[in-house]
Amino acid sequence: MDLLSQTALALGLAWASGLRLYAAVFIAGGLQRLGVITLPPGLAVLSHDWVLIASFVMFVCEFVADKVPAFDTLWDALHTFVRIPAGTLLAWGAFDGQPPAVRAIVALAGGTLVAGTHLTKAAGRALINHSPEPFSNWVASLTEDFVVLAGLWLLHAHPLAFLVVLGLFVLAAAWLLPKLWRGLRWVFRALVGRPAPAL
Repeated sequence: MDLLSQTALALGLAWASGLRLYAAVFIAGGLQRLGVITLPPGLAVLSHDWVLIASFVMFVCEFVADKVPAFDTLWDALHTFVRIPAGTLLAWGAFDGQPPAVRAIVALAGGTLVAGTHLTKAAGRALINHSPEPFSNWVASLTEDFVVLAGLWLLHAHPLAFLVVLGLFVLAAAWLLPKLWRGLRWVFRALVGRPAPAL
């Protein structure tokens, strides 16, 4: 695997982990198991029988949980302690065979990326949950499912194009995340009866 593909894989798995960790693990492991792709040795464990079974079961659980308004926010809150370290480890594993300093840099970049992706998703979905109907929640969740599938396909088919799109996503998330958190603060203050500051 060349350096460009390895970089796309490392950052792509970290990014996808912030949205759909179990889908990312199951798809990567399943594609290796079918012989469609060859993962670096540090990620070969993803194609192990028990890892595939566990990631598929959790993928189904997450697919359902993410469609339930309010429960999805609880799910996201709990997965703050799962997605971020897992995405960091996937980025680390993707650079197996590289010097330790390079792997450390990639792990830090992957950890930052998965944290930013997860926090943007969690904040956005928490705000959407204040809408009185469930349809916006379902649309957001299905959009995330599609985006992850499209992103994982793109990183394998066209790694350079994926990295360009990922860069645009990072810029958009950096612009959006502060606004989402201000929105959550406004909602929280309104819920507890304190004067809500202007957005």
